[in-house]
Amino acid sequence: MDRTLTMEFVRVTEAAALKCGRLVGRGDKNGADQLAVDGMRQAFEKVHIDGTVVIGEGEMDEAPMLYIGEQVGMGGEAVDIAVDPVEGTNLVAKGQNGAIAVLAIAPRGCLLHAPDMYMEKIAVGPRAAGRIDIDAPVKENLRRVAEAMERSVDDLTVVVLDRERHADIIRDCREAGARIRLITDGDVTPAIEVGIEGSGVHMMIGTGGAPEGVLAAAALKCLGGDMQGRLAPQSDEEVRRAKEMGVDDIHRVFTINDLVSGDDCIFSATAITQGNILRPVQYFGGGARTETIIMRYKTGTVRFVDTIHKFGNRALSIKL
Repeated sequence: MDRTLTMEFVRVTEAAALKCGRLVGRGDKNGADQLAVDGMRQAFEKVHIDGTVVIGEGEMDEAPMLYIGEQVGMGGEAVDIAVDPVEGTNLVAKGQNGAIAVLAIAPRGCLLHAPDMYMEKIAVGPRAAGRIDIDAPVKENLRRVAEAMERSVDDLTVVVLDRERHADIIRDCREAGARIRLITDGDVTPAIEVGIEGSGVHMMIGTGGAPEGVLAAAALKCLGGDMQGRLAPQSDEEVRRAKEMGVDDIHRVFTINDLVSGDDCIFSATAITQGNILRPVQYFGGGARTETIIMRYKTGTVRFVDTIHKFGNRALSIKL
């Protein structure tokens, strides 16, 4: 892919964050999501790509914009796109930390067309890459990660979604001596964090959305981390849908290179609310400020983009 596209994708996630950021803490998660979708959709219209949304806001009859199969862009290189205009709509509605606008781009056919269902996941950073096994007990994975990182298990912090279904995982982590960071929503952000030294997060484990799993895998692939996933359908209908989308073996363990294949992908995430590594959208007289992480696998670059946006002809009043 053309490397000049990276900044175009920054503008796309920035547009989504700027549109919905005004609704942080307003209790309107659907309104925030719609604004983010509108912002992202409008920004894509100016990007020189022939893009197909393979992970989006739903099927064509369920979502007005950015639905699965929608074509976006002005024309150009053929790419597949995974988007989540607001990863953490509840977080935005409640004014809580960790909400982001996020996308991943790869050459056509390189992103898994993940059905909208649950996926079991385990993710680690570069130093523990190649050491995880989704079929191994939690305690064994913790031991392997600790060994790879040359530390003890009680020095590890594991991120887990705070759900009843994760009671056994939480118990096993605590019995092994690891620290737990429970999160209420959004498991793409912690997937980014496990790949960055100094974030304080060393492993993510549990069951969350399969589409978010592909986004997380794109981020971790760019960062040199590792991830495994396995679909966890909750009904015969979900099994049927998965097979229709090309998943013949519902019990298959997907590696990070199954989730995001090929030798190139780009990942962009702009913070909407405060994050562990990114600052939130900040509005001020005449404009706003955003912070984005943009990564590309082929070149190994990871950039933090701190942007001042001017609104209209008003004079800017910037406080750094």
